[in-house]
Amino acid sequence: MDRFDLCVIGAGPGGYQAAIRAAQLGLRVVCVEKMPALGGTCLNVGCIPSKALLDSSEHYWAARHALGTHGVKVAGVELDLGTMMGRKDKVVGSLTQGVRGLFKKNKIESVAGSAMLAAADRVTVRSDADEQTIEAARVLIATGSEATPLASLPFDGKQVVSSTEGLTLPRVPERMLVVGAGAVGLELGSVWQRLGAEVVVVEFLDTIVPVMDRGMAKLLQRALQKQGITFRLETAARSAKPSSRGIAVTLESRRDTAEEEFDVVLVAVGRRPFTEGLGARELGVAFDERGRITVNERYETSVAGVFAIGDVIPGPMLAHKAEEEGVAAVEMMAGQYGHVNYDAIPNVVYTAPELASVGMSEEDASKRGLETRIGTFPFTASARARCLGETDGAVKVIADAKTDRLLGVHVLGPRASDLIAEATVAIEFGGSAEDLARTCHAHPTLAEAMKEAALGVAKRSLNI
Repeated sequence: MDRFDLCVIGAGPGGYQAAIRAAQLGLRVVCVEKMPALGGTCLNVGCIPSKALLDSSEHYWAARHALGTHGVKVAGVELDLGTMMGRKDKVVGSLTQGVRGLFKKNKIESVAGSAMLAAADRVTVRSDADEQTIEAARVLIATGSEATPLASLPFDGKQVVSSTEGLTLPRVPERMLVVGAGAVGLELGSVWQRLGAEVVVVEFLDTIVPVMDRGMAKLLQRALQKQGITFRLETAARSAKPSSRGIAVTLESRRDTAEEEFDVVLVAVGRRPFTEGLGARELGVAFDERGRITVNERYETSVAGVFAIGDVIPGPMLAHKAEEEGVAAVEMMAGQYGHVNYDAIPNVVYTAPELASVGMSEEDASKRGLETRIGTFPFTASARARCLGETDGAVKVIADAKTDRLLGVHVLGPRASDLIAEATVAIEFGGSAEDLARTCHAHPTLAEAMKEAALGVAKRSLNI
């Protein structure tokens, strides 16, 4: 029986990048994946297909509603949902094949099937065809997460769907209920709203995207409402039953309880670690009260030789967080130094406008007892944003009042997902608001809003 230096369970972003880095460091690596294609949830039914649909639906919406303001007259715009879905599938296919090519390039063996920990150094892999045992000096669990179901709205894949089915609806629903106002719910809600659906978003809490800065979340809610999405905060979906339209849902708020009909309900209340059938508990791997695997600073579990990264351990459930952990974990396995700065992990909601953040929110800083100074700059005052015709949103820079060190940066606006990288680098290097303010930015660019917001920390903004 062959023996590997490392067996990675899961070929999502965290798992496949960990496998590649381990191979670069000279380890003999095997990766086990139960999905038909490599890339995990992110590439197959998550980050990538949703972004493809977001971009396609934004083009469709622009053709119908925005191009005229640029002097581009378009008549007879029609939606070809099949072509849009086909494009999405081609994007996904090309990227998953790319991962397979990287495995081949780095001499990583790939095994298809469901993995179970038989021992700290043995993994049993079951598939429809056979069962085999893999021996490895170390095992890295990177199995990711799955959509959290609601007892009141169990998934049926047709009327009540998770994000997976929400990416492949056969037609545009006339009326859609989104339960949960986090990134997934808002992104998929935006897709179907742009394509013609009436979208209602209900959220149990009193704010959308609760992990983000509350002030920026309010600005995003206002922008999405302007586009036509209806929000009902502090509201819960209590029960559902079939109806002539599709499904009737009982919605309960502080003010009243009412039953409303929808064609489809998207449940997007979060995700939970996927460890079912893994055999980790039986082996003695410790879990916390939320079902997450506990690890030490080297990402090693309570069982020596068994490691874990990504959505199965504490921290934000983000693909890039898993990637950083995977690389750090295998570098430490190889005797090198690995580290993840959890204060410099960006978070993005890919709506239009996009909302991106890194570091602390105002609320986070207040809870830590930090005195802050804040600078903001609206995109209405940005020359490039006006040229684009995308002026919703603003940049907020939060700095320590005593040291001027950057604590957090938040961007709501066009291409915020790209703009946040500058702030992430600044925070990673321990930069100050003055550092951002003194950095020359090309004109005219959206990034100038970052400079202006940083200047605003010291009340020196030049263009407002």
